[in-house]
Amino acid sequence: MLRTNRDSLIKISVMGMISSPVIGESVYKISAEGEPVILPGVGGITYNLRVGDLACGWMADHVEPGVSLEGVTDPRMQGQSRGLNVLSCIGNEALVIEGDAKGERGVVVGKHGGIEHVMVDFSPEIMEKLVIDQKVMIKAYGVGLKLLDLPEVQVFNADPRLLEAMDPKVVEGKLEIPVTHTIPAAIMGSGLGASHVSSGDYDITLFDDAVVEKYGLTDLRLGDLVAILDADNSYGRIYRQGAITVGIVTHSNCVIAGHGPGVTSLFTSKNGKIRPIIAEDANIAKILKIRDY
Repeated sequence: MLRTNRDSLIKISVMGMISSPVIGESVYKISAEGEPVILPGVGGITYNLRVGDLACGWMADHVEPGVSLEGVTDPRMQGQSRGLNVLSCIGNEALVIEGDAKGERGVVVGKHGGIEHVMVDFSPEIMEKLVIDQKVMIKAYGVGLKLLDLPEVQVFNADPRLLEAMDPKVVEGKLEIPVTHTIPAAIMGSGLGASHVSSGDYDITLFDDAVVEKYGLTDLRLGDLVAILDADNSYGRIYRQGAITVGIVTHSNCVIAGHGPGVTSLFTSKNGKIRPIIAEDANIAKILKIRDY
């Protein structure tokens, strides 16, 4: 078992409301091929797309799995919206606090930048009881998590129980982490330029058929752990040869140029102290026993 500082972390409540689906003012999205399309996008309760499902192949653009939460909408409370996204971590417990599903529990499975949503997985039976604008409380726990025996690897956005369930090993001074795919930093798009990775995500662009085939990216699944090669996420998202970042796939593929399945960062090492190990079932749906996988 890796030694961590989990006993010094703060566990604190944050609140989100179930978001209504969002459609831009233009209605049409212009694809990378120049085609205008109208597709479902961010927000809402997505009944037929959860972690463990394919991220590609849907008539969709940026669709978020499960239930999408947004922060307080009062413009005077923008800091509360940031608190929801920054403090929530993958694997946190979410609790419905009102309505027919009051008392039901789910799991945080993603964070989406730009729209600043937090995605929560609930069982299909619970989702049938949920309605838009209901409040969901998250026990935010994980910000500040550190690996005491391997400080060269930084941890972000991860509940300690996710780390424990993954049970990564240190072998020859490197953290071995199971991943479903490796991805070259050259095809990472939207989300570059941020000064930190404690909220949001950045996208895997899938418009080069040869690269998609070489790295086997057509079968990416929501909830997959993936390794981004030559990517340093220590203080934002940059290209750095030899660096490795591991994250979780959090939203569906996209048609817009520069976009694709989103990745929320979990681990990064600028000096290559992470060794990704290919495992077909390295998905949060199985790791945290969220659903049959």
